[in-house]
Amino acid sequence: MNLNNFGMTTILSEATIVPILYLALAGAYLLVLPVIIVFYMKLRWYSVSSFERGFMYFLVFLFFPGLLVLSPFLNFRPKRRQIEV
Repeated sequence: MNLNNFGMTTILSEATIVPILYLALAGAYLLVLPVIIVFYMKLRWYSVSSFERGFMYFLVFLFFPGLLVLSPFLNFRPKRRQIEV
């Protein structure tokens, strides 16, 4: 059995794995992780310690391009208050 020919004829050869890996990492960096970070920050923003807030700032710095991609679709306006009379 010739292993050299077998390695090049598989569907997941090195020529296809590398672009798929780049797309997966780019999708995780630009879409998946920023969505998780936004929901985490929205959940914990008003009840964090100083260390955790510094960690949040670090995450925003690290994933800034992804947060910038998502920013047109996010709505952080305060909810409407119900005024009781």
